[in-house]
Amino acid sequence: MVAGCLAVLREQRPRVHCITNSVAQAFTANCLLALGAVPSMTIAPEEVPDFVASADALLINLGTLDRPRRDAAMTAIEVAGEEGRPWVLDPVFVDASKGRAEFAAELARREPAVIRLNEDEFHALTGDMDGVAGIADFAVRLLSVVALTGPADMITDGTRLVTVANGHPFMGRVTAVGCASAAVVAAFLAVEPDALNAAAAAFAVMGIAGEVAGESAFGPGTFATRLIDALYDLEPGALQERAKIV
Repeated sequence: MVAGCLAVLREQRPRVHCITNSVAQAFTANCLLALGAVPSMTIAPEEVPDFVASADALLINLGTLDRPRRDAAMTAIEVAGEEGRPWVLDPVFVDASKGRAEFAAELARREPAVIRLNEDEFHALTGDMDGVAGIADFAVRLLSVVALTGPADMITDGTRLVTVANGHPFMGRVTAVGCASAAVVAAFLAVEPDALNAAAAAFAVMGIAGEVAGESAFGPGTFATRLIDALYDLEPGALQERAKIV
């Protein structure tokens, strides 16, 4: 499934419009391009509606939650809904700011196809909910696939559960790897209508590319470059051999 999704993505070259944080833009764009997708990133109010309407998927990342991006996110989600474009919510650092958490909760109620978040962000949005049952309940309430990152990433739509255990420790030491991963989820959503499968494929591809990159990296700096190269060079055989999906 993962190899098939990647083949379709490379053939169709979907465009992902990314409203993301300023420190992640270049790395996110390069990861999408290496994988075979096309990034766009304008937040200009006069351009966002046209860019989102003509894109194949949308990413909303809250890493830089300034007023222009906040306004652009609201406009983009409205257009995505009208045009039937799938979108991903990445509620970065909602555990650090009450206002950010409230805004993220508002966006989450607008039925993103996938919500990608870590454990701290999950608790900030859900309170005391925990465990597989808590993640599943959150997904059902929001009518979204929830992708909880960790040593083994858990992805659920409330009924089905997939875990992906691929990755490398350097992925947590490079700015924007997580942000780029959310953009990759959006790229797979553009070619795979089952949001659970799209998220699982994206996490597997990023995790396997991370493992490949880590084999020759000297540290986080060389790892970042090698990760982009690994995304470009990924072959079906490597995906089938390395994927740790349950």
